[in-house]
Amino acid sequence: MGVYAIVAYKPREGKEDKLIQLIKDHVPILRAEGLVTESASSIAMRSKDGTIIEIFEWKSEDALQQAHSNKAVGKMWIVCRF
Repeated sequence: MGVYAIVAYKPREGKEDKLIQLIKDHVPILRAEGLVTESASSIAMRSKDGTIIEIFEWKSEDALQQAHSNKAVGKMWIVCRF
């Protein structure tokens, strides 16, 4: 059984399109690195205040920890700092 992640992103003004593209790419990159489950797809939704919520499933707690030292994931997460 995996570990579900529920993430809230609040894009800065003028950066929403970049964030949406990142969310579209996020789980496929994690999946290619073997860190999230194959069966689950991510769910993304936007609230009235512009916050974007993403839900996906890590393969395990260990996979979540591995993500922090994974180069492909690190590149993606650096982009999140906008």
